[in-house]
Amino acid sequence: MIWVLVAIVIWALGWWINIRLSNSARSDETLMRVAIPVIFGLTVVIVWEMLVHGFDVNPVILPAPSSIIERLGAEGPRLWADFKQTILKGAVSGYVIGGGAALAVAVLADRSDFLTRGILPVGSFMAALPIVGTAPIFVKWLGSDWESKAAVVAVMVFFPILVNTVAGLRDTSSMQRDLMRTYGAGYWPTLFKLRLPAAMPFMFNGLKIATTLALIGAIVAEFFGSPTVGMGFRISTSFGQLALDMVWAEIVVAAIAGSAFYGAMTLIEKRVTFWHPSQR
Repeated sequence: MIWVLVAIVIWALGWWINIRLSNSARSDETLMRVAIPVIFGLTVVIVWEMLVHGFDVNPVILPAPSSIIERLGAEGPRLWADFKQTILKGAVSGYVIGGGAALAVAVLADRSDFLTRGILPVGSFMAALPIVGTAPIFVKWLGSDWESKAAVVAVMVFFPILVNTVAGLRDTSSMQRDLMRTYGAGYWPTLFKLRLPAAMPFMFNGLKIATTLALIGAIVAEFFGSPTVGMGFRISTSFGQLALDMVWAEIVVAAIAGSAFYGAMTLIEKRVTFWHPSQR
């Protein structure tokens, strides 16, 4: 019961500190954006540790954070190899291929109403396809290495980016387009100087959504065929061996990678769309 009481006290203390920080009128807004989530996260981890010890939870059901951290330190080289295989080779390469293809098709669709009306319904249909159905097909076609995972990721990220880019290209008003015509600007100057800049907030919305889809696609695709390396492979085999601390270690690495990926896209968005009201 001592562990449980300590957990309750720590939770209440962390809650109280965050409330005080949130209500402080003289707090630095940038500092608060970092401090409050960090305090909340540390509180959750400490309470998790206390409750696992207090209720003597079996590590097979839920390992303690200390066990997960110990596994992270002991399996560093193996986790790094899994990270390179799944994230750098599978997720990032598929993200770049899918995003580039979506941008090219969006420009083509923008020039053809027929293509726009045809591809957007197909995009909605393809986006609804379950990854557990498409991943085995790509593994069968392209083999079990990272190329098949990149193909799965490219398909998953293609349509969210495409739909947002097409919507962004159509966001400019007729008055703005008419003004460009009065300057003698053709389609391509209008595209690069007016319509693409105006579409950037929409494009980055799709790109940020696609960051999480890329990681999910790369990891899940490895469940259906992979060499003896990769985050999905490691999660599957470790779960079969009841090494739940290793499973959680892979989850932690994936969460950090996903947060960093999303954060990088957010920083790029702020630099590119500094003029947009959402960034002020």
